[in-house]
Formats: sequence, structure tokens, C-alpha cells
Amino acid sequence: MEILQSKIETYGAILKQYLKFIKHPELKEDKTLFEGYSKINVFVTALIVAFVLNIGFTILFSIIEAFGLVNFDDHASAQLFEDYPYYVVVLLGVVLAPILEELFFRGPLTLFKTKHYIYVFYFFTLAFGFVHITNFEITRNVLLLSPILVAPQIIIGLFLGVIRLQYGLGYSMLFHAIYNGILIIPAIFFLPE
Repeated sequence: MEILQSKIETYGAILKQYLKFIKHPELKEDKTLFEGYSKINVFVTALIVAFVLNIGFTILFSIIEAFGLVNFDDHASAQLFEDYPYYVVVLLGVVLAPILEELFFRGPLTLFKTKHYIYVFYFFTLAFGFVHITNFEITRNVLLLSPILVAPQIIIGLFLGVIRLQYGLGYSMLFHAIYNGILIIPAIFFLPE
């Protein structure tokens, strides 16, 4: 019980550091935001928060679909699983997408040394989130609901941005791959043959 309580306290302290940075992102040489915490704990904290929030979004998405506002059967990920063998889906989603998306959306984060860095950080986070709206068939409802539909990607984009600025681009790619792998690999086992 004490070990569990210690872990919860550690994750809580790390989450406070994430939130502190996200409120006021800065490009600094000082990489001590998570000093004293292992990278594993930093990653696990972000994964726990992201997946707890994803449960809430899944419920919200089910309500949106029940009202006939968006058809989630048309989502690009469903089409990907139908069109390609599972190993290709894993390769694309767990290897290729994290590398390319991190290069494009987190790579440039260190190129802009400005006192208004908060806008740079949030621009790339929002761009990353909203590019995922292309996973849906674009309709009026999808466009109107887009902030909700891409909220999970925006949230994970915030975590990825912090990880990139604290540990480097390679670690944001690794975290992105782990996150996608947790989503994609179990789905393979639950899909009909």
C-alpha cells in the first residue's frame, strides 16, 4: 500500500510539473523540469493522464455517434485496418507516424527563440491536433465538432511538446510510438478476422 501511495504522489508531482510548463511554455537551455524523476515515471504519468481522459472522450464520442452527428465507422483508422495487413498498420502507426509527425510538429519547437514562445508551442500543438481531423470524412458536423474530435490529439500533443523540450526529439518520438502502440496493438487482437 505504501508503494502505491508513493507512486501516486510521484505521478501527482510530475503532473504538476507538466501543467506548470504547459501554462507557461518556455524555450530554455535549463532542462530540469523533471529533475529527480525517472523518464519512465515522466512517460507513465503522461500515459495515465492521456488514457484516463481518453476514456472520457470515448464516452463523449459514443454520445456524439448515438445522436448521429458523426459516423466513427468512417474513421481513417478503421479503414486502415480493413485495407492493410496488421503488421503494416503497426509499422505505419507505431513507427512511421511517430517519426514523421514528431519531425514536423515537434522538430521546429527549438527553432523559434522568442519572448512570445507560448504562441509557438501552442501553434504546433494545435496544428498537430487539428491535422488529425483528416481522419474523419469531412462534413459540416465534423468541422463544427472538430475541437472535441481532436481533443485527445491536442492533449497528447501538449505532453509530446514538453517531452521534446525537456528530453529531445528522440524521446518525443519514443513516447509517441509507445502511445500509438498502446492504442493500435491491442486493437489487432479484438478485430474480427
